[in-house]
Amino acid sequence: MSKSDILVVFEEYLSVTRALSAHTISSYISDLEQLEASGNKALTKLDTNDVLGFLASYANKRTLNRKLSSINAFFHFCHQHDFTSKKIRIPMAKVPKNLPKYLSSEEIMKYLSLIDRSTLTGMRDYALILFLYASGCRISEALHVQREDIVEGWLKIRFAKGEKERVVPLAPIAVEALETYLQHEQMHSPYLWLNYRGEVLSRISAFKIVKKYLGVSPHVLRHSFASALIIGGADLRVVQELLGHSSLETTQIYTHIQKQNLAETMRSYHPLS
Repeated sequence: MSKSDILVVFEEYLSVTRALSAHTISSYISDLEQLEASGNKALTKLDTNDVLGFLASYANKRTLNRKLSSINAFFHFCHQHDFTSKKIRIPMAKVPKNLPKYLSSEEIMKYLSLIDRSTLTGMRDYALILFLYASGCRISEALHVQREDIVEGWLKIRFAKGEKERVVPLAPIAVEALETYLQHEQMHSPYLWLNYRGEVLSRISAFKIVKKYLGVSPHVLRHSFASALIIGGADLRVVQELLGHSSLETTQIYTHIQKQNLAETMRSYHPLS
């Protein structure tokens, strides 16, 4: 089924004006196509009741809010450009803020010490996990890193969410592990993380590697990176820059970890606790 004209225009707006990632744009368009199909009429002809009827089937609040993000953005765009006369905006569902799961540095290094680095696969797995923890990269960003993106201990992340580049300093231990792996790797690919055929690792393969040794997903290493910085006293805006968050609000969830750490310190060391 071909995409409606209004969705083509909206897709161009998301790509050019808002500079969103291809993955995000695809999700927005998919949500709106589902909405259009459920209403059985053109998107610009839908009203609030039509939208609420579509959303009623989503019990999970996070899924609901993701759909709402797409829908509200679309109708705001339409109203701004006079494609619709009515303004539709539905408030987001309240979702309890859960602390992101993270591992301590001691836990990560303990698990890393168990990796057999006498093999190329072991060298790669060790270097990859250290790289993720040292950089705070999203796994999609890490898998697109090329050799030329690391210069004198600095990592340039080109494939970033929203297509925004950022530069992150890498810890010497992570650089050393990466150099050791690359010295033994004979595939001569511009990319860092390869499978035995010399192809770039898939997200599924990378997930399995981290899960095998740490028992968590690669994204937990990103949370661990941010949590270590916040607990260590790093400025929230610096952490925002390192993570590549477009909004400080996204980064602020880590302040709960800082408060939790302060409370634990008080309970352990203050005489009145």
